Amino acid sequence: MTVHEPLYLKRMTPGTVEQHLERDPRLIVPVGTTEQHGPHLPLGCDTIIIERLANDLSAEMQVLRAPTIEYGVNAPTRVAYPGSASVRRKTLHRFLNDLVGSWEEGGVEQFIIITAHGQDPHQEALSTLRTRRAAVRTVDIFAASFETTETGSGAPIHGGEVDTSLLLYVDAQLVELDAATDYTPMPQTISRYHRGARGSIPGASPGSLGSPTLANAEKGEEIYRVIYERIAARVFGSGAPTRSP
Repeated sequence: MTVHEPLYLKRMTPGTVEQHLERDPRLIVPVGTTEQHGPHLPLGCDTIIIERLANDLSAEMQVLRAPTIEYGVNAPTRVAYPGSASVRRKTLHRFLNDLVGSWEEGGVEQFIIITAHGQDPHQEALSTLRTRRAAVRTVDIFAASFETTETGSGAPIHGGEVDTSLLLYVDAQLVELDAATDYTPMPQTISRYHRGARGSIPGASPGSLGSPTLANAEKGEEIYRVIYERIAARVFGSGAPTRSP
């Protein structure tokens, strides 16, 4: 079986991009965050996970992959975490609208936006983009249930078992598991987190929600496989779309 490399847009000339778009007019756009996920995970946890997914999907499907957007709409916190950086919903929306408009003029007919941050304001910014004709699909990789102790109880995944397991699989050297601290939030805290309400990450928490001490790389590999296969089948399963006349 032929093993391909990801198709990095930023490494190509306009002519090469045009050739790829003539064959398959889709573009994968990874959108991450720079946000605390507890004392055990790096600020780029979401970004690192979706970059791996974008690379694997681009390589297998031979679909162009845009440079990563490394900032998103972070969950509000009661304390400041060094290094965390957020943008407003309107800022992310306008920024992506500008990029999508430029890429569409250059021949892209379908955008596949991949993110690992399920908070409502972040998702709203990505799912309401406007194009002239191109289709936009926003994929929240956590919009599914996983068979883990934490998610089985309905707990959130912000720096918890799922995030930590995934990063242990993707790049274990970035995880300081000895520093992981479990924090079981009240139901109203979970609701505030998803809505992006003020103080949704309580000051009493370690900056994460859930049970990262339950994480391991084997769980991460299984979760990654489920996410990857679901996206590959549901988003890319029909093959390259027919180019518009």
